[in-house]
Amino acid sequence: MTVPVVHSLREQIREHIVEGIVSGRWKPGERIVERRIATELEVSQTPVREALRELESLRLIESAPNKGVRVRNLTAADLEESYPVRAGLEQIAAELAAGRLAADCSALEPHVAALYEADAAMDGTAQVRHTVAFHRELVKAAGNGVLLHTWETLGIEVFTALSIRWLGTVQKSYAEEHQELVEAFRRGDPNIGALVKAHVLGCAPRA
Repeated sequence: MTVPVVHSLREQIREHIVEGIVSGRWKPGERIVERRIATELEVSQTPVREALRELESLRLIESAPNKGVRVRNLTAADLEESYPVRAGLEQIAAELAAGRLAADCSALEPHVAALYEADAAMDGTAQVRHTVAFHRELVKAAGNGVLLHTWETLGIEVFTALSIRWLGTVQKSYAEEHQELVEAFRRGDPNIGALVKAHVLGCAPRA
């Protein structure tokens, strides 16, 4: 089962740049030219600039006067820093969403189904897409706009992509791990917050 994911133009451009970094098209220290990306994607420079600014705020790229924008030389330790923060936020989200998800997990289930397909096909792109979508739905279920906004600003999809596809972070099964969380929500597990926190921390790259 494939779940359609709709992205804004800025998000599509950001994904294009992240894919370029993950695939090695742009290597650490290499310059990323805004005009060249705009021409390649047939878009104006404005959304490209916005995407680059967002990636800079996530510390994936860096800019300097008269030197332009370059890919940062990131290490596993750099990527790992966001995971304890994310784990804390998702623990809170799970506890707030527990009652709602115990009654109805339908927002999570399609992404688990898609992850079974992605695992079978060893499709790293789909693993990233549906892992992030699953966790976004979990956080949304908490019904707290401030929490969701804070979670979104961590650039979850960017760091998930880098962790899975660049550093080769591998779970036993993306689908099975997320299925276990769905089952914990369904049975009203009183330790659901701790389970979600442990799951997120277990996904972090190791320095």
